[in-house]
Amino acid sequence: MAERASSSGKAGKAVLRIDDLQVYYGESHALQGVSLTLESGVLSVVGRNGMGKTTLCNTIAGLKRARSGSIRVNGREISSLEPHEIHRLGVGYVPQGRRVWPSLTVDEHLRLSAGSRRDAGWTVERVYQTFPRLAERRNNGGSQLSGGEQQMLAISRALLSDPKLLVMDEPTEGLAPVIVEQVEQMLITLGQEGEMAILVIEQNIGVATAVSDSVAIMVNGRINRIMDAKALAADRDLQQRLLGVGRHSEEEAVSPAEVAQAQEHLAEVYRIERGGSEAGQADQPAGGAYRPVTALPNRWNVPVTAMRQAAVEKAAPQDDLKKVFAIPFSERIGRTVLVAGTFDTKGKELRFIADRLKSLGIPARTVDLSTSGKPSSVDVTATQVASMHPYGASEVMSGDRGKSVTAMAEAFARWVEREPRLGGIISAGGSGGTTLATAGMRVLPVGIPKIMVSTVAAGDVAKYVGGADIMMFHSVADVQGLNSITEQVLGNAAHAMAGMVAQLPDAQAWEEKRKSARPAVGITMFGVTTPAVQAVTKRLEADYDCLVFHATGTGGRAMESLGDSRLLAGFLDLTTTEIADMIVGGVLPADQDRFGAAIRTGLPYVGSVGALDMVNFGSRDSVPDKFKSRKFVIHNPNVTLMRTTRDENRTFGEWIGVRLNQMNGPVRFLLPEGGVSMLDAPGGAFHDPEADDALFEALERTVRQTPQRRIQRVRANINDDTFVDAVIEAFQSIMPKLQRRT
Repeated sequence: MAERASSSGKAGKAVLRIDDLQVYYGESHALQGVSLTLESGVLSVVGRNGMGKTTLCNTIAGLKRARSGSIRVNGREISSLEPHEIHRLGVGYVPQGRRVWPSLTVDEHLRLSAGSRRDAGWTVERVYQTFPRLAERRNNGGSQLSGGEQQMLAISRALLSDPKLLVMDEPTEGLAPVIVEQVEQMLITLGQEGEMAILVIEQNIGVATAVSDSVAIMVNGRINRIMDAKALAADRDLQQRLLGVGRHSEEEAVSPAEVAQAQEHLAEVYRIERGGSEAGQADQPAGGAYRPVTALPNRWNVPVTAMRQAAVEKAAPQDDLKKVFAIPFSERIGRTVLVAGTFDTKGKELRFIADRLKSLGIPARTVDLSTSGKPSSVDVTATQVASMHPYGASEVMSGDRGKSVTAMAEAFARWVEREPRLGGIISAGGSGGTTLATAGMRVLPVGIPKIMVSTVAAGDVAKYVGGADIMMFHSVADVQGLNSITEQVLGNAAHAMAGMVAQLPDAQAWEEKRKSARPAVGITMFGVTTPAVQAVTKRLEADYDCLVFHATGTGGRAMESLGDSRLLAGFLDLTTTEIADMIVGGVLPADQDRFGAAIRTGLPYVGSVGALDMVNFGSRDSVPDKFKSRKFVIHNPNVTLMRTTRDENRTFGEWIGVRLNQMNGPVRFLLPEGGVSMLDAPGGAFHDPEADDALFEALERTVRQTPQRRIQRVRANINDDTFVDAVIEAFQSIMPKLQRRT
């Protein structure tokens, strides 16, 4: 790629700055908080059809009016100006589809656009020099030009206004490859000359990455991320996931590793054979039959038994949107606070919080989470949030309160996952409002402020907080009207949020801090696996920031939350005892999403079966009667440990194995044959090789091993040095090579 002036790193006033742009077509939310900065050079915006790219162009040009947000050209706000006023300020627009006049000649087009300015940098003569083909066709009408010639004319028409900002919508659409190359070279030249900044909306990924140094990816009306053009050009997987494109014609020979990987992504392929056909007629029943092929001519030679198994697994609901819409943490940080809640019943109180934040200089957006269907004056309506539910808004507005609250909570969580540049979320309400608001807070990355003013904050809030860093404010009085108590409490919450937002680093500061910091690794530990974790930490702490989590249910969820927030570089999940409590019924259980962060993020994962020999209860008399005959160890007066059985261990292994199969990142899972905890060592109170073997065999039978995913037995107890050595070796084999810092 040619070296061009930077579109984002140059100091000084930006030619184009867009902040939190919100554009609607009726109630359809087309642009949802778009923010962009173009200081010089060329910036490409890419995305699938229907993502809002043309709406962005039309809004900049004044052809579509934004509901809120800011568009500044050379420091001047233009969002409220008419198109001709925006044009006079130096914004040129090359629309999609060229839009030339059929009856006017090329020369008439250009003379009409040129005007009478004597000091113009772009003249008709300069256009003819730049596009010699137009000079040859100067007397031909617009309808007599080819598509490429019409595009040259549309670009020339915009250049004749001497723009300081040139906005081009799909400039290579429908053009022959040779013309595409000409347009591409022209954009590179214009960017190098530096006379104007250029915003290019383009679906041709090759052109987009060739003409600019940075590319903004637009997904569903949002800027999903801005990344280096060379990195995007080289990342075919990202192109396919976000843009649905990729260079698939350059297929290479299939390696054994690719054959193994293919089994992770099997397609269901069947051949229908009817009676009377030549093939297989002898064994076909009369009247025809449908049967699956048993020897498929696929390029990976995958056996049909594996295909059947893949079909069963793929029948389960899959949520790949989290991968597609995952936003880097630095792009999640902003200054706008969401004031979310049920505005049909708590509108006065929530608006009080929003007004207090605005008075402190903190931008706030109101988000309605009510399920009554009543209209409310907010920035984001309940219908907009509800539309994010997998089954649509009707699933939320069902009239069944319990069902509606559950569905709205899921919809709000999905909505928050796709929102960039947030300063935090704050809400106020009772048990229902707390359920709704905290669902969205829990998916927001750790480190971004979350405050819940709630009537239930003085009780057990584990189900609301989960593993997130949510601050629960007790409302004292009910959140019902404004009075001397509620105003004070709500005001304090607003001030707390403002203080936290004020101290948030911006995206640049966060990235600089991240680059200079040691990569963080999440490690799970229990008392009976402490020696192993301490030894592993000591071996890694020079190069990694080792974050240890107590595997008590909430500890595992906290680690997973950090993983989802992209604040971890990998997992050392040595202590998975929470699975035992979840399945058997202990007091420190995981939830069904255990291992979910590794599945969603694809981060390197090293795991083991630490402390799966025990289920945790409270005092001895709190153990359910059905377990009275089991083997126990009294850890202390308030903690009783129960040995797991062979059948229970088999169930643990099968459950964990299914989750490991869903991980697409590198996985190493280690099995300590000498015992899974201190108590399971030879001579220990819980030593039971038969039960351990049931666990190990279930894992080996369930997990589909590939070069990426391996199960490894180690002849040692989990706390032995031999096992620690195996953990370190496995971890270093799958982690990216460290860049040594000075």
